[in-house]
Amino acid sequence: MARSRRGGEVGERPRTKAERREQARRERERLRREMARQRRNRRIGAAVLLLAAAGLAAFLLTRPREELPSVESLLAQGDAQAAAGCSEVRTVPPFDPPQLDQAHIGDAVPTMPPLSRYPSVPPASGPHAPSTLPAGIYDQPPPIDQVLHSLEHGAVVIWYDPSAPAAAVERVASFFDGEQGDHTIVAPYDYPAEGSAGRLPAGTEMALVAWHRLQTCREVSLPVAARFASAYRVPTLGGRPYRGEAPEPGFPI
Repeated sequence: MARSRRGGEVGERPRTKAERREQARRERERLRREMARQRRNRRIGAAVLLLAAAGLAAFLLTRPREELPSVESLLAQGDAQAAAGCSEVRTVPPFDPPQLDQAHIGDAVPTMPPLSRYPSVPPASGPHAPSTLPAGIYDQPPPIDQVLHSLEHGAVVIWYDPSAPAAAVERVASFFDGEQGDHTIVAPYDYPAEGSAGRLPAGTEMALVAWHRLQTCREVSLPVAARFASAYRVPTLGGRPYRGEAPEPGFPI
């Protein structure tokens, strides 16, 4: 149907100015109600999100958490080594030639030798970076040349295979991620470019390393790691006598 220039259908009475003003008022009122409805819905949505966030925070704060065992209870578990399928702690010979066992890379050794050159997997001494690796929990494999320098200062490193059970790794990490973590490094051992020397031996989930000391385990075990740190780390866990041979025991890392 044809329409007039004023927007009405042909034959309809043109709207008066007052009618057009009233129609515009009704349209403005409709828009105000729509905007108010949208604001109300946004407020309700925001309130729901705040309540959900508050509930989640309350859950995280009040949920039961596993109590970390005491040092004494861990060191008292004499059967833990057998249960985790661990070897005895063995003494690793120096790097060959021995005069490079404590060498800094960039001085007597231009570049880091391949891991296959080191006397053990993981390595327990040998040419290393001029700087140390700070103590801590690492989710990614750290620079191994820095790890070796930390070992020279009396640190221990708890290497784990990336396929090891996450819960067992987390238990070890939680224990050493605090006041018990001095001179302790927890990290995955995974250096694919180094071939077989860049991964833990088959059937090994955990390797404990100090300067010239190595212990391997079929399973990740916090009691075994604690016992190792009580003998070969400086400061020793639990104040036990130091049994290692780090050249610079207790130096900062």
